[in-house]
Amino acid sequence: MSPRNPLPVVPDAPIDLAPDLREHDVDPERRAFLRTAAAGAALASLAGCGGLTMEEFFRRHFKELTPGQVKRVLARVEASNKERFGRDTKVTAEGPMEGVEFGYGLDLSRCIGCRRCVYACVKENNQSREYPQIQWIRVLEMDKEGGVDVSHAEQYYEPATVPRPGKFYFPVQCQQCRNPPCVKACPTQATWKEKDGIVVVDYDWCIGCRCCMAACPYGARHFNLAEPTLPAAELNPRQHYLGNRPRPKGVVEKCTFCIQRSRNGRYPACVEACPVGARKFGNLLDPQSEIRQVMETKRVFVFKEELATHPQFYYFYAT
Repeated sequence: MSPRNPLPVVPDAPIDLAPDLREHDVDPERRAFLRTAAAGAALASLAGCGGLTMEEFFRRHFKELTPGQVKRVLARVEASNKERFGRDTKVTAEGPMEGVEFGYGLDLSRCIGCRRCVYACVKENNQSREYPQIQWIRVLEMDKEGGVDVSHAEQYYEPATVPRPGKFYFPVQCQQCRNPPCVKACPTQATWKEKDGIVVVDYDWCIGCRCCMAACPYGARHFNLAEPTLPAAELNPRQHYLGNRPRPKGVVEKCTFCIQRSRNGRYPACVEACPVGARKFGNLLDPQSEIRQVMETKRVFVFKEELATHPQFYYFYAT
């Protein structure tokens, strides 16, 4: 059962639906049927208020679905995309690959603060363009003399050229924590960590309570406070159910290491877009992967290490 709407209270007394269907005229089995039908009608009304179908309302948790049920869910999302955007889309639900645990590295000595990673992420992951304007990656400008100091960082810098003298740039996105506080805070289990290290969100189970946002120490989760603005011409038709499918109003979303790409052997969009090669990505369990080489040869640290969230996102200085 989806937690988005509460169940109505169904009275135990017989329901007087019409003069010709009073209690003395209806046998016990028929009366039970009528009571169930009334409850179903009330549930349908509640589901309609939230834009949910009865199938969505009663759907089990995504991890409990059979392959056949997953197939129907994906078909429903594709049909919804077609109705909303007038375009055909392909929505998949690839699971974690065996022997893969994703890790991400960011070279602070190379990042120039151009924000091309931000724009690539928005385009790839079908984020809301105008109101609300949602960006899963934030690039913070900091003073070199002050080091990593979020309290004195500037997110909305607008110089004529970058990098600016005396400044360095510190991108922040979901850290894919091994001990994610957001998962612990979610009252509906709408978010969880997968075996390959990606923390995912099932938007159909999210109730928009924003407990995960309050729990995240990195400000990496974003709330759709209004119907997202996403022009049909800018829609990315290659989508993952737990990733970049278009989100509805009233849910929380976040970076998923471009799950629709990474689980198909591709780099996240931000990695490909970086013009200076500051972003590294790969399988932490593969000794030959680029991210493992970074881990073993560079000065690596994690953001807010003292919180013991154990991120799978690493910062380093190559020079």
